[in-house]
Amino acid sequence: MTFNPLEQRGIPLDRQLRNWRELNVQPIDPDHCDPYTRCRIITMNGIETEAILFGHHLARHTSDPELKRQLARTRYIEAQQQRVVNWLLPGVSSVLETTIAYEQVAVDLTAWVARMEPDPYLKQAYEFGVLEDFDHLYRYANLYEMIEHRKAESVVDNLTEVMPGRPTKYHHRDPYDNVRDPYDRTTVNPLSKLHALTVMAAEQQTMNFYMNTGPTYMEPIARQLYQEIGLIEEEHVTHYESLVDPGETWWEQLVNHEYNECYLYYSFMEQESDPKVKAIWELHLNMELEHLRIACDLMRRHDGREPQEILAPELPNVLTFEPNKQYLRELLATQIDLTTLGAGYVREAHERFERMQQQIHGGEQPPSERVMAEHDEMFGREYRVETEGEHPDPALRER
Repeated sequence: MTFNPLEQRGIPLDRQLRNWRELNVQPIDPDHCDPYTRCRIITMNGIETEAILFGHHLARHTSDPELKRQLARTRYIEAQQQRVVNWLLPGVSSVLETTIAYEQVAVDLTAWVARMEPDPYLKQAYEFGVLEDFDHLYRYANLYEMIEHRKAESVVDNLTEVMPGRPTKYHHRDPYDNVRDPYDRTTVNPLSKLHALTVMAAEQQTMNFYMNTGPTYMEPIARQLYQEIGLIEEEHVTHYESLVDPGETWWEQLVNHEYNECYLYYSFMEQESDPKVKAIWELHLNMELEHLRIACDLMRRHDGREPQEILAPELPNVLTFEPNKQYLRELLATQIDLTTLGAGYVREAHERFERMQQQIHGGEQPPSERVMAEHDEMFGREYRVETEGEHPDPALRER
């Protein structure tokens, strides 16, 4: 069944405000929930956080006080939505356990987007990034066993493999080489706009999460690993945000944000297995339909254009969390040795890349390598979850 959010009526904005009792939602049970329910929660937290931040940036770039107030009303509801979504996460989960779930999101969300992306250049950007998040999952999983003596399979539930990706130490690139070419807003497939916004928002929340939680650990290796991977997430946000056409007006961007929220809440409502969480996705979808209507009116008023000029006539196929094991294995076999040069990709270690490596590592092993050495010293092996056989790259197979 097709679903066109421009033709749907949502909940009027003056009926969307919730009280404390309604905001105090019951969290999921981490030991019995579908791992992809947790992934959907983490994803929507990132999407709502991006909506709030974008709304603040827009408000800071207008001098119209009435417009500021109108944006503030919608943004306050977005802030309530973000709290409800993020508060679905259970307090009994450790920061590191949540981190592993964050990386499972990065792997399976980005892999699915790459598989579905119609533009070859954008597809390559997602394929490049996902091999790095795949390696982050592997490094954090080994840290998890070291300091909490638990295994990451209890989090990812064998839906996502845990083994080396592009080694983290090679992710540190000159910032010049992290900027990609943007899509052309006048010719790009509308689905590509949704993909770019979604992955950018997911990586942005991961960057912020690591910046703020990394120093809460006492173990030196944990603090150092969060610091290293947190810097790489900064690179990833640069990588993905540069894909968006900077020629999009504020109002075009606002409409794209709201349309994307409708798309994702609808997608997750369609596949959610937890009835209580599904009810939240449905409620928030009906709220976002009204936010989209308001954004469309602002675009007509300030841009003099109809939203139908930039949006898909109906929502695309639902974004789906599902295993991407074989797809990732194909990428591991063919793209693991890539790095970036300017806005493109190369296999050789060029001068800027080598200079950055020398400057940041200082001739020493980075935390991502030391965590593996310490894990090996403690357990006599490394931690992996290889459900589909040995690693596709012979050089990265466990000795």
